[in-house]
Amino acid sequence: MKGLILSGGKGTRLRPITYTRAKQLVPVANKPVLFYGLEALVAAGIRDIGIVVGDTQAEIREAVGDGSRWNARVTYIEQDAPRGLAHAVLISESFIGADPFVMYLGDNLLNRGIGPFVEEFERERPAAQILLAHVPDPEMFGVAELNGERVIRLVEKPKEPKSNLALVGVYMFGSAIFDAVKAIKPSFRQELEITDAIQQLIDRGLSVRPHIVEGWWKDTGKLEDMLEANRLILDTMERRIDGAVDAESRIEGKVVIEAGATIERSVVRGPAIIGAGARVTAAYVGPFTAIGDRAEIRETEIEHSIVLEGAIISGLAARIEDSLIGRNVRIYRLPVRPSAYRFMLGDNSEVGIRW
Repeated sequence: MKGLILSGGKGTRLRPITYTRAKQLVPVANKPVLFYGLEALVAAGIRDIGIVVGDTQAEIREAVGDGSRWNARVTYIEQDAPRGLAHAVLISESFIGADPFVMYLGDNLLNRGIGPFVEEFERERPAAQILLAHVPDPEMFGVAELNGERVIRLVEKPKEPKSNLALVGVYMFGSAIFDAVKAIKPSFRQELEITDAIQQLIDRGLSVRPHIVEGWWKDTGKLEDMLEANRLILDTMERRIDGAVDAESRIEGKVVIEAGATIERSVVRGPAIIGAGARVTAAYVGPFTAIGDRAEIRETEIEHSIVLEGAIISGLAARIEDSLIGRNVRIYRLPVRPSAYRFMLGDNSEVGIRW
């Protein structure tokens, strides 16, 4: 089988972070979201992988390279504009050929991987296999209607959903999907919808198998989901202290401190990760927090947040929480103090706070 990762899109729900960084490269637990998808495909035995790229392709090419770091071979497929998931399939036909393939949305996370689903697909060989999850807001997703073990209808973002089963961003297809995509027309959004293509397979009487995933699944398209994914992944990590921790500091619970990081006169309470070369001084880093490489946290309390590489936060009088702070951001204290702070800041920002 081959793999196809979709890594285009503008990431509008994560602006301003995504003005300067591809949304698939925003880190969760100090690792770009896209890398989790690559690892999932390789763990399932798939090493010939195409990545569909758009406006942010230069950054993605630089980050991923030829795939050799994952023992995979990566081919880049250029999409001129976001024209829908089915359009991404269509332009990938020459790469896929007659092989079955897994399509994985580059900003999705599945905690248990896809190995069992791939094995099931290879064993049963349906025209398509779709992964589904129960969600509280199905109107925000493609929704599947089932009759027992059979998919009978798919609708993209329905105003009145007939079920709460959302399409997870992982699909498995045989070559029949290409004829299905060629048979559909653009939706009202002027996109070729993958739900319409799969519905075309159903209408032709071909087998489309559903599989409801166990465990968590996250579409990391907005801040709340990024923070939740960060929390979930940090909670799976094992304690590891490779950096320097002085005698006045306390490291509590599942904490990863990368080589070159320094913790001085501080408390770090896990689950948390402190990136390589980062410095935490006279500070409190609370649970579910990821501090990026070379970031600095001084005389500040922070928890349930993501701080990207090179950011500096110092001297704040109230705790930061539920925040995503971009690369090289500077946040520091000035006179006049508010009671709380909440930030979503783009790369290279600078914030001065009065107290």
